[in-house]
Amino acid sequence: MRVFLHELRAQQRLFWRNREAAFFSFFFPILLLALIGSVYGDEPIEDVSVPTFILVGLLGYGVAANAFAGLAITLVVRREAGLLKRVRGTPLGPGTYLAAVIASTVTVIALQVVVQLLLGVYLLDADWPDRPAPLVVAILLGAAAFAALGLAVTTLVRTSEGSSAVVNAIYLPMVFISGVFFSREDMPAFLEAISDVLPLTYLLDLIRAAFVPGESFAASSIAAVVVWGALGLFVAVRMFRWEPREGMTGS
Repeated sequence: MRVFLHELRAQQRLFWRNREAAFFSFFFPILLLALIGSVYGDEPIEDVSVPTFILVGLLGYGVAANAFAGLAITLVVRREAGLLKRVRGTPLGPGTYLAAVIASTVTVIALQVVVQLLLGVYLLDADWPDRPAPLVVAILLGAAAFAALGLAVTTLVRTSEGSSAVVNAIYLPMVFISGVFFSREDMPAFLEAISDVLPLTYLLDLIRAAFVPGESFAASSIAAVVVWGALGLFVAVRMFRWEPREGMTGS
């Protein structure tokens, strides 16, 4: 446990020292919440107020930005630099290292959720979650599922230079089609059909349920997030690589 906590602190320092990663993963979703929440109209969307709808969307966006996109890009860059290969030769152990990296990501998500909630409720007049505990469960479940998918997608990327392009080609369309910024009911039928199979769609459903009085988690939404997470974990366990795919770029 001492080794894990030491590595977790190290991962937190690395994250916050990387200003670009900290901005796009942590601050950018918060900035979007402030900007988008101030320009929408007043009509309720999907049974919640506009500020609450935007808050829910940006909470889900933040989970995906950190646990999927940020984690995948970071691991690819470290893999191609030879850092992951070196970890396997240290007393730290690969399992402890990955656990610390993921725990650091979850820590960032937790801090981001707190800031987004405070900003949404006190600045944009969004609703406070009707049941905070289910919200925490939804965020943790989403973080676990998207972290597994982030590990899996690293197997598709061959170079550190291509990591952002590949990850964003998957991640950005998913964000828009899943209904982060607008209701899926306003989308063309073919896009709505695509959104029905995306993990972020169901994570948003779970987060939204925590804000609506009397509404409980839909079993289908829980199952969808779990299945996507299990699929990502299966691929990661079988195909995750610690060695550079295009040769060592660091000594």
